[in-house]
Formats: sequence, C-alpha cells, structure tokens
Amino acid sequence: MLVPIVPVHAEAPGARSDEATRPGPDTAEATALIETLKARLLSGPSATSVLEAWCAERGLAEVPSLVARRVGAPEKPLSEAQARRLALAPDEPVRYRRVRLTCGEHILSEADNWYVPGRLTAAMNAALADSDTPFGRVVKPLDPSRRNLGVRMIWNTASAHRPAPDEALFAVEAVLSTGDGKPFCEVAEIYKGAVLGPR
Repeated sequence: MLVPIVPVHAEAPGARSDEATRPGPDTAEATALIETLKARLLSGPSATSVLEAWCAERGLAEVPSLVARRVGAPEKPLSEAQARRLALAPDEPVRYRRVRLTCGEHILSEADNWYVPGRLTAAMNAALADSDTPFGRVVKPLDPSRRNLGVRMIWNTASAHRPAPDEALFAVEAVLSTGDGKPFCEVAEIYKGAVLGPR
C-alpha cells in the first residue's frame, strides 16, 4: 500500500509578504515534472525502463541508456519485515547491491537493492556481481512486476529555488516479483534533481 508523505508547510500561503520565499516559475515546473516522473515510476513494472524512456524524453544524454555505478558502502542487513516480504526460507541467502543509476553524466538516483540469488539464473547473478548493468535490465526475462510499499517526498515543493542536480527529490520503496508472483527483490530508491534535466 502506498503511503504518500505530504510536505508540511510552516506557514499558510500569503502569511509572508517576502516574494523571495514564494515558489517561482522554475519551482512550479520542477514540481510538475517530479509528479509526472513519480506517477510513471509508481505505475511502471520497471524503474529502469521508466528512467530510460524519461532520459530520452528529457534529452539527458545522446544515448539514453542507464548505467548502474556500484557504490562501495557497508552492507545493510535485511530487516525481519523485509525477510517476510521476500518470503525467505530459513537460511536462504540474500545479496545486497548499492548503485547510482546514471544517464550520461547525470546521476538520476541511488538505490539499495536486496535480492534472492536462488530465484535468479546463474547468468543474472553473474551480471549483477560483475557488471554495471541496471537491475531491471538484468531481470527483465523474469517478466517482473513492482509492488510499491511507499513513497516519501523529500524536496520541499514550497521552495523558492529549482532543485540542484544532486538534491534528493523523493524516495520509493518496492518489492519486485516474478511473472508468477514470487518475490525476489526489495529496492529503496532516492531520486535526484538531475532527473529534471535542463531548464
């Protein structure tokens, strides 16, 4: 079930006369783009395919293809709730992968990914371990679907400025399942201002 988090404004509209604190045209455009992308991600079966189509549409790179740059970070252990959502058997192994998804020179998102290697093919596991191929492209033969667990807005839509490329916009958590409904992965994604592209 989606749990949208609505930003809380400290003051009601019009409470201050300082025009510099009011959202301008750039902010309004950014907010509309964020809502459009968020809706596509929440309704699409693969964040990879949604982002690649978005890259092409926004002209973020000459070749709108995503690359998953591995991030050297301490492994995050799976929580009990995550283990239940993945329907893990006792002692069933889970692997952790943290990446930055890039399109050209733009870092679009950062993602934590917990996946069950025993539910993937040997070739898929090898690609995830040794390549910079995005997860969604690797597991596409499984005909995956996404069940969204929640979405949280991070960027303040009342801001007077357009988000910087490295500024966090919103976060999405989801479980991926195979075409026959077996869960095999949980993701936690944070999308960055670079997804908005040029003004």
